[in-house]
Amino acid sequence: MNAIYLRSSVRQYTDEPVDIRDIEKLMRAAMAAPSAVNQQPWEFYIARDETTRLALAASSPYGTPAKLAPCVIVACQRTEGLRAPQDASYDMSASVENILIEAANLGLGAVWLGIAPEKDRMAAVDVALGSPRGVTPFALIAVGHPEHKPEPKGPTRYDETRVHWI
Repeated sequence: MNAIYLRSSVRQYTDEPVDIRDIEKLMRAAMAAPSAVNQQPWEFYIARDETTRLALAASSPYGTPAKLAPCVIVACQRTEGLRAPQDASYDMSASVENILIEAANLGLGAVWLGIAPEKDRMAAVDVALGSPRGVTPFALIAVGHPEHKPEPKGPTRYDETRVHWI
């Protein structure tokens, strides 16, 4: 549970690049997520160059972390060959959460920036990526070394009044 409690939305980063081995670990964590009928609808684009990161940041009114982070992961959902397309957004959400938890586990900071289902944001991300075929943008995950070490949340959000025993 420690990795879950370490997770925090980090929006400010140092200039230190994210090691490619850590990015691979984030991708392994993402692809370990549960998936309806094991369809695994995900495709990930790793943006480390400034031009692409700036274009991605401009895709959302909340995109500043993508401008500041040395790495932006673009989680996209495949549009073809899915056995349960109605469940793909759940699969994508699970994969993004795994990235966030693994980032915390690695001592990195990350934040989930919502893109889907906002059509204007999805279109802007599509353009920033060069309009890859067969995928639609789902989310941006800004990743970097946190400028300030976030405080672990611990189990402080637990609210026993929201647990109903039957």
